Amino acid sequence: MSARRHPSEERLLAFAAGTLSVPEAVVVATHLALRPETRAWAELGEAVGGAMLDDLAPSGLEPDALDDVMARLDDASDIATPVPRTADPSLPAPLRGFALGTWRWLGPGVHVRDVLGPRDGDCRVILLRIAPGQSAPRHTHGGVELTCVIEGAYATEDGVFSRGDFEEADPNVTHQPRVVSSAPCLCVAALDGQIVLPGRLGRLLAPFVKL
Repeated sequence: MSARRHPSEERLLAFAAGTLSVPEAVVVATHLALRPETRAWAELGEAVGGAMLDDLAPSGLEPDALDDVMARLDDASDIATPVPRTADPSLPAPLRGFALGTWRWLGPGVHVRDVLGPRDGDCRVILLRIAPGQSAPRHTHGGVELTCVIEGAYATEDGVFSRGDFEEADPNVTHQPRVVSSAPCLCVAALDGQIVLPGRLGRLLAPFVKL
């Protein structure tokens, strides 16, 4: 999968249809908040979906549908706990409603923190902050990785990614993002599984480099 500056059309249509995983949807929504010009594809997907729904014949509910929904709500209320909200107004709107973990050291000038809440199996959301002139470890991916730049800029073999730019990577992509901006680069990413460090040295370091 090659790098893009915006989500693929298929991913934008899935976002509009509500079929993306929650972590992926958070990152796509962040991109749309920073690059509203991309929203045209999402709005097209919503329009197409609405037209398809209009063409569907109506179907009736099961007699016990309401009771089933109310029972599920009762079960959820038993386990629900209040989620603290961030007070960081510098984050894009799609991220402001989630609690954040503490910053963790990943390498020289590289720190990561968890965005708590949006998760789907092994797929979760993180914030990654890299100091000017520093690089993330060279890596590939155990699954799909979606990244949106919030502040600053980084470069890979595919070019420079700056504020609002979106990158899709999968196990076929090996890269080492290097910050080229004068300020730290802050990104939000949806990760499915762990990153994979190639080579013998990577295998030795893998236990210590966890996202």
